[in-house]
Amino acid sequence: NEFLRLSSNLNYNLSAASLNRYNILMFILGQKPLHKNPEKDKVYKSIAMESIGYLLKAYSGKKRRLGPHAVIHPLRSSALLCLAKTDIKLPLLLIQLFHDILEDIQSPDFSSQQWKELEEDLVGIFERLQPDEESLLRKKLLYLTRLRKEQYCEYIGRLLVGARKYPDLMIVKLADRLDNTMDMRIGDHDPLEGVNFFQEIFQLLFVNSFKGHIPKEHQIMPLTLNAARRMYQLFKNAVLLSLIRQKQHNSEDTALSILFNSLAKASLLEAQRIFINIIGYHITKVSTQRELLIDAMDYCYSGKTELVTKPHGNRILDGLFTTYFAISSKEERKQKLDHLHSNKLLMLEASVAFTVIFFSFLNSPEFYVQGISTSGIKPTGIRNQS
Repeated sequence: NEFLRLSSNLNYNLSAASLNRYNILMFILGQKPLHKNPEKDKVYKSIAMESIGYLLKAYSGKKRRLGPHAVIHPLRSSALLCLAKTDIKLPLLLIQLFHDILEDIQSPDFSSQQWKELEEDLVGIFERLQPDEESLLRKKLLYLTRLRKEQYCEYIGRLLVGARKYPDLMIVKLADRLDNTMDMRIGDHDPLEGVNFFQEIFQLLFVNSFKGHIPKEHQIMPLTLNAARRMYQLFKNAVLLSLIRQKQHNSEDTALSILFNSLAKASLLEAQRIFINIIGYHITKVSTQRELLIDAMDYCYSGKTELVTKPHGNRILDGLFTTYFAISSKEERKQKLDHLHSNKLLMLEASVAFTVIFFSFLNSPEFYVQGISTSGIKPTGIRNQS
């Protein structure tokens, strides 16, 4: 609900006839100051408003995959970060606002005059910072930018190396992933609306008279982002959270903990939505649902959701990560995801497995998926019994 409120408020401001950058900034900050000294606070907010103005110009006309204005992502992820932080400093706000510009803002997308103006605007903003602040901002932007042909695990590993010096990099990345995860449902009917997920599960397992889940929407609406591609985003979240746990599991940063847990919660809810959608429209026979659910329960209880498994095993979930998600070629991954999307039996069990994985992140401060490392995704037969 908070996310939808953020989205609607920002969209309202972006659509206003007279766009007010100050209103947008104060909404992002949640009325928090950028400095205790009123005069410095005024100067810092002026720099922040210039930065918002740059983003509005740089992202003008660009759309996100699901349709909203592209600029809403850096603005909304900044608002999410400010919700998690009690004390907001200008350098942290700027790195969140600018975290994607090296990937998203490219010269071929603009005329030579437009690009010149954008560069001048950005230089003007950077020149208002202290030299050490500007240098740090540039370094952090490089860490946050995924290099061409860099695998996701390698990218997060490099980011974690940077986080040893600059811990706020992980806060920025978590806010980025949280926004991307929650944004997957913008404009779509929410399968969990008015549905008690655990009541549905209980009745499936124990109530003989249960007729099955009956969705409110009688026709399947085409999804802009299908369930298999949503699962790929959940995979990326599992990778990120696992690598953070391995490298920074003792972190006492409150904002990092809030965003870490929020991302885990958002991810498990998305996994539940996928499950509800499948039993509502695709696998509607209750006996089949029950069989798959019991099989998935046995798989999860065996501990196999705690590690990357080998493909071609004797269970439908064996090799899920390596077969469908951890693929370097975008074209090959697209084909694999299409194949996964057509396999609704596997999709149902996978949605259960992802729900268990993200609950495990919330239940245990030591949990991570074994087999996920900065060098890649590799099957492991070793289960940590602790």
